[in-house]
Amino acid sequence: MAKGGTQIRKYRLQGAGLDLALPYLMLAPGLLIVLGVLVYPLWDGLRASTKVYRYGSVVADAGMQNYIKLWSDPQFLNSLWVTVKFVALSVTFETILGFALALFCLREFRGIRLLRTILIIPMVITPVVVAIVFRLIYASDAGMLTAISVWMGGGQVQILGSPVKAFIGLVILDVWEWTPLMFLILLAGLQSLPHEPFEAARVDGAGSWRVFADLTFPMMRPVLAIAIVLRTIDAFGTFDQVFVLTRGGPGEATRLVSIYGYDTAFKFQQTGYAAALFVTIGLVVLALAFSAVRLLRRVDAS
Repeated sequence: MAKGGTQIRKYRLQGAGLDLALPYLMLAPGLLIVLGVLVYPLWDGLRASTKVYRYGSVVADAGMQNYIKLWSDPQFLNSLWVTVKFVALSVTFETILGFALALFCLREFRGIRLLRTILIIPMVITPVVVAIVFRLIYASDAGMLTAISVWMGGGQVQILGSPVKAFIGLVILDVWEWTPLMFLILLAGLQSLPHEPFEAARVDGAGSWRVFADLTFPMMRPVLAIAIVLRTIDAFGTFDQVFVLTRGGPGEATRLVSIYGYDTAFKFQQTGYAAALFVTIGLVVLALAFSAVRLLRRVDAS
């Protein structure tokens, strides 16, 4: 009898141990995939950033020289400045337009569901396809803008041949494609707000602008912060549209950091230097994200 009780307790302990280990066993395949797809490339990039390559082979150790060289490289500094301008303009316009559209579509009227569906279409189109379409629109010889200008009695419209116009055209492309993302996030935030404060404000006779300034905007600040941070991080990595539309030209007018890094790695075969460039940009974006999270916590606390 005692022997049978001992065996039962042994089986129970084994079952309890399996129950404890089962969650980790279930997570193991996903963890291995994350390590293989995310962690290893990051580690390999960090290792590569400290080497000097020639035709794909390591020829010397560079230490921190690649990182030091970055901040004295005028081409890198120029591409960083172009990227900052591009991100600032794009995210600003996308936030304003997305918020305005979200406020408009918050109302319920006939056709609102169809309108919401139409507004998110640009976001689901492949970026390369969007860039090709805008390249056809901007083309100076047979583009849509030139066709409209000629029909109205004007001449060719030069967009991609002018540094300033090409940069503005790239910003317009990005705003058209990614405003729907801001619209979706902010619309979801508006729909989650409590109704009681707004009903009390209407009873007190508050106008639309006063309701927006005193209730809507303050309550939406955390959602706005999250949306801006997510879009800023994503905008720093913009590559497809620029590569197809301008390839960084004319000159260096639209040469974002991503394009400069691509040229450095694949055109000029400076793999270690390009790795240091992308690691540096990754750290800058990470610092921005942490700063935004701290700002968001302060907003929540206040």
